[in-house]
Amino acid sequence: MSQTRAETLALLSRYYDAFAEHDHQAMLDCLSDNVEHRINQGPVEHGKAAFTAFMQAMDTAYEETLTEMVLFANDAGSRAAAEFRVLGKYLKTAEGYPEAHGQRYNLPAGAFFDIKDGKIARVSVYYNAEDWVAQVS
Repeated sequence: MSQTRAETLALLSRYYDAFAEHDHQAMLDCLSDNVEHRINQGPVEHGKAAFTAFMQAMDTAYEETLTEMVLFANDAGSRAAAEFRVLGKYLKTAEGYPEAHGQRYNLPAGAFFDIKDGKIARVSVYYNAEDWVAQVS
C-alpha cells in the first residue's frame, strides 16, 4: 500500500500527539507489528512488546516534553524525519549515568522513520548523549 507525503505527516503527528498525551496505546497503533527501534547509542530492538517496555522504562526515569517540532517526509511518504527539542526532568538513575535527583535538561534531537503499509516500520532517535550527561551532572 502506498502512502502519500500528507498521510505520512499525519501519521507522525498522531504519533507525537500520543507521546505528548502519554498515550502508549495510541503510539503503538502508529507502529508496524515488527517495528525496528534504533535507540540513541543503544541497541536495536524489534516489535511492539520491546517498544512498550522501552516506553515504560522511559516514563519511570524521565519526564519529557517535546517542543519546536518540525516534521518532514519525502514525496513518496516512505521516509520521514522529525526535529525537536526535548525539555526533560531526570527522575530515576540510569545504569552507568549520573545519579538522578530531578535535574532538568534541554536537548536538540531528531528522529528518522521508515513508513510501510501506513505504519511506522522504523524509528531511529538521535541526540547528543554527552550534552545530556553534562546537563544532568
